[in-house]
Amino acid sequence: MPKTQRFSRRNFLRRAGSTALVGVAGTAGASRLVAHTAAPHPRPLLALPSDDYDFNEVYDRVGTDSVRWDRAIDQFGDNIVAGMGVADMDFRAAPCITQALAERCAHENWGYMHRPAAYAEAVAEWEHRRYGVEVDPSTVVFTTGVHPGLIGALHTFSPPGTSVVLNTPTYSGFYTDLRFTRTVTSDNPMIVDAGGRYSIDFDDFERRARRCNTFILCNPQNPTGNCWSAEDLTRMGEICLKHRVVVLADEIHRDFVTKGSTFTPFASLPDRDIVDNSLTFSSASKSFSLAAMKVAWFHSTNRDLLERVKSNTRADLSTLGMVATRAALTEGAPWLDDLLAYLDANHDYAQAFIRDNLPGIRHRKGQGTYLAWLNVRDFADRIGARETAAREVAEGDADMNAEKVVQRWFAERSGVFLNPGSNYGTGGDGYMRMNLASPRAIVERALDNMAAAVSEA
Repeated sequence: MPKTQRFSRRNFLRRAGSTALVGVAGTAGASRLVAHTAAPHPRPLLALPSDDYDFNEVYDRVGTDSVRWDRAIDQFGDNIVAGMGVADMDFRAAPCITQALAERCAHENWGYMHRPAAYAEAVAEWEHRRYGVEVDPSTVVFTTGVHPGLIGALHTFSPPGTSVVLNTPTYSGFYTDLRFTRTVTSDNPMIVDAGGRYSIDFDDFERRARRCNTFILCNPQNPTGNCWSAEDLTRMGEICLKHRVVVLADEIHRDFVTKGSTFTPFASLPDRDIVDNSLTFSSASKSFSLAAMKVAWFHSTNRDLLERVKSNTRADLSTLGMVATRAALTEGAPWLDDLLAYLDANHDYAQAFIRDNLPGIRHRKGQGTYLAWLNVRDFADRIGARETAAREVAEGDADMNAEKVVQRWFAERSGVFLNPGSNYGTGGDGYMRMNLASPRAIVERALDNMAAAVSEA
């Protein structure tokens, strides 16, 4: 058994919540995390972005029916000390959200909710303030999630049995949507260079577009972290317009852009014909970790497309979900801005640590999202993951593959739960996805444990 840093998860969370921050002498507003056991790797200073928001607090989610933590523990046992899988965040909600929910709960009546125009206006104002995109509030359609919105659009434009273009590897949930609508994926494998940067194979994209009615665009791209340029988006948009393929732009990760990178909304493109051939889907659920609140929206400059999708969409929205979303969009920007600086530091830390301490694993910091896309092909070969998977398939486990072997290996030997790259379609083989939206203490513990396990492999 490798000498990973074993400890009681409950005790770690309890201690870290109150002792993780120690001031750095002579550096105003700066602080650093202190490891709870002797750490083999040096820790860079980490400045808190704001005195108001303590992202270093380790907030205990175990036992709250959290998918990120409790499902991982259900799958691999109490050995899990770092749930680094599903894409939600391990921080307390923005204070404005908690306050808005508390105020609404003080009114102890839960009858039918009238939704005034202020909710759609909050979405439009967010788009304008953050991205300069003008959205008519009357074109904002609320749904219970991006998935129900996409499903409504697929029902509208893509009859069962028809194909849908995806740039792959891509978000695993899209495949679930396609199965639900009885449509078929047409994977457009992206080109990845030696440095780990992805680009579109436009020749292949156009060949596939000729045979499809819809294209699900993921921007920023999950899991690779790409933020598509205006030139890339325009070229994809031109191809889709030429072949009458409706663009369904999922921009749910748009607020997470790393330092030096730029996010371009599809609706901001200068060619109105291209934009009119699209619908944009988003939510505050990623930006403010409100997935359980079940509120999202879509909008379009093309009212014909919009009305057609609306006819296939029904949303039963909760009062608390709407209250939380409006509070996030109208008051949450300072919290989010400080969070972005914190997450960017997590990205930098993970990139440097993986380079220096995880031989056989490669990672390049993405332009967007709070996810790390780890190339584990060399490491998988080192532990015989493909051979193990082949043997287990022969023994009757038809779902086993090399990436799931790597997932199990890290879960059992380091207590770290990662998502297998094979979940993300063509091009995901040989990769793992790691969620960095956690306090630094959890990110450090996960990487330390992984390094200890790898050193003894």
